[in-house]
Amino acid sequence: MAKQFMKGNDAIIVGALAAGCRAYYGYPITPASEIAHAAALHFPALGGVFIQAESEVSAINMVYGTAGMGIRTMTASSSPGFSLKQEGLSYAAGAELPCVVVNIVRGGPGLGNIAPEQGDYFQITKGGGHGNYRLIALAPNGAQEMCDLTRKAFDLADKYRNPACIMADGITGQMMEVVDIPVPEPIPFDHSSWAADGTAATRKNLVSSIVLEPEELEEHNLKLDAKYREIVENEVLYEEYRTDDADLVVVAYGVVSRIVYSTVDQARAEGLKVGLLRPITLWPYPEKALSALAERVPAFLAVELSTGQMVEDLRLAVNGKAPVHFYGRCGGMVPGGEELLTEYRKILEGGRS
Repeated sequence: MAKQFMKGNDAIIVGALAAGCRAYYGYPITPASEIAHAAALHFPALGGVFIQAESEVSAINMVYGTAGMGIRTMTASSSPGFSLKQEGLSYAAGAELPCVVVNIVRGGPGLGNIAPEQGDYFQITKGGGHGNYRLIALAPNGAQEMCDLTRKAFDLADKYRNPACIMADGITGQMMEVVDIPVPEPIPFDHSSWAADGTAATRKNLVSSIVLEPEELEEHNLKLDAKYREIVENEVLYEEYRTDDADLVVVAYGVVSRIVYSTVDQARAEGLKVGLLRPITLWPYPEKALSALAERVPAFLAVELSTGQMVEDLRLAVNGKAPVHFYGRCGGMVPGGEELLTEYRKILEGGRS
């Protein structure tokens, strides 16, 4: 397996190409620009399609059309551009079209700035568009996972005929690390029963999200809900570190989890029993794992690059079995190790409510 030193954003395209994706629509936006740059370079070279759309709205609707042909397709953006894609994502979910959308999150709300943040958690995990739908959401914490989880996102999108999202922050997109380049081995999926590719054989297929009769739309929503329940049951991904005897479990994802890893070891060196649970799928969220930990862990701490969004899911998972604390930075600010250690000490010494 070849290795290459690259940005996390470039690793997204490596993973997409290894997954068999050959159609990319979008345009550059900081701090996600390298994704479009890499797509423009590599997709046409491998016989695929790259189109710099005139807007984010156009890009997601191009994805909708290509996905409707049964072709693996994607787009990528950063927070303001991702907001513009919400109507198209709702349409794709309603039509049960597999596709992958990447959001390299920057500071907000509004135009904000180009620094890293995690303030789009609600939008991605709760559904930023209209209707009863969910996005499969994966949160890489480094360049290798930017590659590997993008590849997995395509497989999950196809398996469940549902849009999948990669949510990363500006640091994860911009930092450079060694990446093992995967051998392309896309999982074959048969799209013939629903895709419409312009041939006579698929003329019977109609790709649409419009269902005018209330009874039929209710039935469709219940079908989607059953699919989402299946995803919750089968596709949760998370990682635990030193939680076996922890008095405090920190819950963090993305780049923040990397900071927490090192502070867990520092805390242990001080005699503080701190552990980490890192959600890899933000939806479905690792509720069962956290609920089980709450049976024996005295306290939890959510650390986020936001004013507190994932902490709500953590509180629901713990369900009152233990106190849940929150520490966050926002606007592009990232917590340092000593900041977090101070929080750990306060909680374990009973100094926070």
